[in-house]
Amino acid sequence: MKVSKRVKDINANFKDNKEYSLEDAVKSLKGATKVKFTESLDCAIRLGVDPKHADQMVRGTVSLPHGTGKEVKVLVITKTGNVQEALDAGAEYVGFDEYLEKIKNGWTDVDVIIASPEAMGELGKLGRILGPRGLMPNPKTGTVTPDVAKAVKEVKAGKIDFRVDKTGIVHASLGKLSFSEDQLVDNIKEFLKTIMKLKPSSAKGTYVKSLYLSSTMGPGLRIAKDDVLTNIK
Repeated sequence: MKVSKRVKDINANFKDNKEYSLEDAVKSLKGATKVKFTESLDCAIRLGVDPKHADQMVRGTVSLPHGTGKEVKVLVITKTGNVQEALDAGAEYVGFDEYLEKIKNGWTDVDVIIASPEAMGELGKLGRILGPRGLMPNPKTGTVTPDVAKAVKEVKAGKIDFRVDKTGIVHASLGKLSFSEDQLVDNIKEFLKTIMKLKPSSAKGTYVKSLYLSSTMGPGLRIAKDDVLTNIK
């Protein structure tokens, strides 16, 4: 298999068994970017939980101090008279029947759907379309709420939701490499603290097993365990 010059450079500069502090990992990833677009900083954290058990399902939201750097397209599904408030808050689309019909026909060109409670009876029927795409609103993530304008503002400001996958790993995008090193480290620390607060009481043994940081097109760098523990207290 032919290896590109970019990949050869990455392999030459990063060793698989090396461990990094948060700060050094961020600095290294920022310095290694060679692509023509702004890469994201991605995080993968392996937890000592068994997602097959409902009481060990780790799921939550976090408001990143410096946002994600992404433009988030928001659809609000509501029957109440708060359409203008949602639009003023920054939602791209607001409505009810017309958007339910569009979704039934396969339209899902949004990043987040927020719904008022009374709309969930009809929206819930579209779970087969929205569920696999991670778009179904959920009270646990704050996307089912009577205050849709507030929810829109939070999402636009950098609130993200996450959940552990079936292998026990939580994946999250925590900003753009165009952010300063301090901004990215702040976002990572806030995410780690939130993960720690969600530790299930039934989870035994080591909770945070490993943490890797990577860029969209770059290597995955393992964070030293002592550094992880320091930043989740």
